[in-house]
Amino acid sequence: MSARDRIPRDSNSDYTRDMAAKRAEFVREKTGAALQHVQAYSFDPGLLPGNIENFTGVAQVPIGLAGPIRIRGEHAQGDFYVPMATTEGTLVASYSRGMRVLTESGGVTATVVKRSMQRAPVFMFGTAREARDFGEWITQNHAGVKAAAESTTKSGKLVEIEQYPLANMLHLRFNYTTGDAAGQNMVGKATWAACEWIQDVHPAHPKYMLSGSLDTDKKHSAINTLRTRGRRVVAEATIRNEVLQRLMRVDTQTLFRARQVSNAGALLAGSAYNGPHAANGIAAMFIACGQDVANVAESHAGITYAQLLENGDYYWSVTLPSLIVASYGGGTGLPTQRECLEVLGCYGTGKADKLAEIVACVVLAGDISLGSAVLADEWVKSHEQLGRNRP
Repeated sequence: MSARDRIPRDSNSDYTRDMAAKRAEFVREKTGAALQHVQAYSFDPGLLPGNIENFTGVAQVPIGLAGPIRIRGEHAQGDFYVPMATTEGTLVASYSRGMRVLTESGGVTATVVKRSMQRAPVFMFGTAREARDFGEWITQNHAGVKAAAESTTKSGKLVEIEQYPLANMLHLRFNYTTGDAAGQNMVGKATWAACEWIQDVHPAHPKYMLSGSLDTDKKHSAINTLRTRGRRVVAEATIRNEVLQRLMRVDTQTLFRARQVSNAGALLAGSAYNGPHAANGIAAMFIACGQDVANVAESHAGITYAQLLENGDYYWSVTLPSLIVASYGGGTGLPTQRECLEVLGCYGTGKADKLAEIVACVVLAGDISLGSAVLADEWVKSHEQLGRNRP
């Protein structure tokens, strides 16, 4: 590769409008594409170190406002208007419709049940017995491992180390709380320090890999559904039959029968989520609010559970066992993302649980709207009117 083929960089001052313009010109020379809109942005590129490399411009994703949704959480309380970034027509309108049903039925209760972020190293030995004995040593020396891990972070706390022996290896799953940060990088650094301490102190000085893939970073897994990754959050509401019929043109008995059918279909498919579409609302909020969008892979998994009550009303809940959100760090401090978090009152320290509750409630609203639209024969019609398949 010649010097002319390399993407322009300035090792001393790379995060400037001038360098972004040079890279845009490089793209035009190499591809013929003029980045007129990519180059239109309002903030200082000097804010971006740690967020991106070879900064060239921005992706402008439309943001719509859904709501209000009434939430009765332990952290999120009141009526919220929700910024959602998407290019899918009907999405914001659909979520607003579900939010109206929930609000007119008295609101949504949200509960953060557990917090946990993992890094899962694997230690390798000559025999299974050596690996077993190493596990006993880890248990006996937990205090030393914990001290080494927590020496790297102010907010990360090592809560538990799970052990999973396999052949002549021992997979360890380090579980942390991470404050208001999502925490993947935090726990990676902490676990590396712990593993280095283990390797130095243990008589066998065992070899290890920092991740043996048991943490399933940015991938769905059954272990995360059972054991939690990020935050385990429940959103639940009792939907009044009168409200559902008036706003959605569906009664609760029909909705419950459809839920039974959908559960069977999700089981047949081996789906990670048995509700209509958790990923839509999560992705739209993640993009708007500066979350790591790849975490949708874990965060969208969950379980919908419903009951048809004796008075004809409908209990509907969503449990998200691996919801990974942050109100501080990462992309949350960038200008547009911070503004969207401020709309929700979720920017800064002490706000991650509040954001998690809001996200779970938004998922419930979207499921109510889409599930009802399918039954009322409005799903295709709404896309014909507002979506991308307009005539």
